[in-house]
Amino acid sequence: MILRGYATLENVATSNPGVVVHNFHEPSTGSWQYIVADDSTKNAVIIDPVLDYDPATATITTKTADFLLAVVKDRGYNIQMLLETHAHADHITAANYMKVKLGQMQSMPPAVGIGKRIMGVQEYWARHFGVAEEEYQGVFDKLLEDDETFHIGSVKATAVHLPGHTPDHMGYLIGDNIFVGDSMFNADLGSARADFPGGDARTLFRSGRSLLNLPDDVKIWSGHDYPPEDKQERAPYMTVREQRETNKHLKMDIDEDQFVALRKKRDATLDEPRLLHQALQMNIRGGRLPLPSPAGVRMLQIPLKLDHCQW
Repeated sequence: MILRGYATLENVATSNPGVVVHNFHEPSTGSWQYIVADDSTKNAVIIDPVLDYDPATATITTKTADFLLAVVKDRGYNIQMLLETHAHADHITAANYMKVKLGQMQSMPPAVGIGKRIMGVQEYWARHFGVAEEEYQGVFDKLLEDDETFHIGSVKATAVHLPGHTPDHMGYLIGDNIFVGDSMFNADLGSARADFPGGDARTLFRSGRSLLNLPDDVKIWSGHDYPPEDKQERAPYMTVREQRETNKHLKMDIDEDQFVALRKKRDATLDEPRLLHQALQMNIRGGRLPLPSPAGVRMLQIPLKLDHCQW
């Protein structure tokens, strides 16, 4: 199935023949989104769905999310949960929009799940942006414990805490697939930054090593890919064996101190994500829109940057 700007690839995991993974690359933010299904029952989850946002016009649209919903309808899936790996700083989550729409498509709406440490992240950024408690408390239906197990139809899944990029970061081990968000990218990208509040390079290294201690053929599905214009194929996953041998930040001949040094050096050169402020204000709300102002306008705050201006 192809839609302009989006491609899906269906993968049937060899050691778990009932697990089907559909991946979708959203090119504006370089984000991977996933539908993971139990083929025998048609029960499924959606991981890290994206809501489209144009910063030039401050306009939210739903093309990407609607495409995922069309795939769900076409395949006859029943979505049990919408899973977030963390509070993203580079795209707005479509979880709440999709929860509402899926509630109209199936017998009951899916729960929105995220790691339990999201509460600390919400409190930090709510103070930073002045978001009222009523707008973020209780917006997630399921706060997942470390190593908590759940089922997608007949398929066992486990929530795996992978801190370092953010403190709340969770991965999801489903069959012989693990969906790791921003904790590990494909080999040419290496690892995500660790300089956000609550991030830590040493912790990120240890999370990476825990992933590389999984069996060789487990597929590590990443949260992002930023291919150059001349790169025709986007790679949503690599095996543990491939990552162990070739990941430019986390391969086995790089030790913790080396990783911390290169990660800190790299992070010092990075600008903040393009949608940092919009994404975090929406994502601590679980993708819900801000409440209207007294004038009836929904507002997001964008900090001013003063280049040594004084008056």
